[in-house]
Amino acid sequence: MAGASEALVDDSTPGADRRPLSIMVPMLNEAAHVADFVADLASQDYEGELEVLVADGGSTDGSPELLLEAAQRAGITITLLDNPGRIVSPGLNACIRRATGDLIVRLDCHARYPSDYLTRSVEAVGETGAWLVGGRILPAGRTPIERAVACATDGPFGGAHWKLEGETPEPVEVDTVSLGIYRAEAFERAGLFDEELVRDQDEEIALRIRLSGGRVFYDSRIRSHYVPRGSYSGAFKQYYEYGFWKVPVMLKHRRVTSGRSLAPVAFVASLLALGAAAPWSRTARSLLAAEVGAYAASGIAFGALSIRARGESARLLPAVAAVFPTVHVAFGLGFLGGCVRALRRRDV
Repeated sequence: MAGASEALVDDSTPGADRRPLSIMVPMLNEAAHVADFVADLASQDYEGELEVLVADGGSTDGSPELLLEAAQRAGITITLLDNPGRIVSPGLNACIRRATGDLIVRLDCHARYPSDYLTRSVEAVGETGAWLVGGRILPAGRTPIERAVACATDGPFGGAHWKLEGETPEPVEVDTVSLGIYRAEAFERAGLFDEELVRDQDEEIALRIRLSGGRVFYDSRIRSHYVPRGSYSGAFKQYYEYGFWKVPVMLKHRRVTSGRSLAPVAFVASLLALGAAAPWSRTARSLLAAEVGAYAASGIAFGALSIRARGESARLLPAVAAVFPTVHVAFGLGFLGGCVRALRRRDV
């Protein structure tokens, strides 16, 4: 990190809101999205110097060539780095090691960013003094299934961490955020991303930042958009991995990183236990029926609320209600799978 210094940058100094930014982007087979990504970069209204670092994990769809061609047309300089590790964490670390900016912003190719994204991110760091600040990531589906996944996951029942109302709410201190803007010095204090983690690397490094004395803030004025999974199987796989990789993070730090992450595990474990006992126990059958009924009612109620809030058609409700058990059961099974993996490793 060539631009990092021993002391944190003073946000009150003149020009702090135009400080050099390094943008780090892990990429793997994003040919369908790189043109939009470059267009969003070109539209940013940030007045400071930008350094764009993209770590490619061995794309086979022509992503690197398409990215550089789009950047050349837009007049943007992009430094392309190799990421032989292929997964996100080593790609991010490769970018951090090359970064020269005072602040480092993590972006993804498959998300969309409004023109004020970088400006608002830098302003939030100055306002809060945080080492890490993240914003609202809004799912925006196109197909019926994508829209259903967006409705289901954009709320407290489906797993959204925050849903603050109002146009200009104050930043809120939180445990973790997705993507986000980091002070370069934070990586010196807390270390780089854990390269053993396929998922959950954002939460893990946010925890280390807080343990190192830094603060993490969420600011809903910082907004980006992404296209969610377009199939139930895709959503299942995604949330299974979320649950699976939650376990090594908890074991590494010997603590529960998020209490709400245990809810799907408890739900799945109770279903398995009651289902196993149901053939021999009337009480188990009654409890199982009550739990499934309450869950179904909650799914319909929260699905209807999300559909209304997002202005979707009521005809989407069955699909939205089906997404809830897909992601909850997937996360719970993934977590249990992570526990089994940890036990096996302990026995080796």
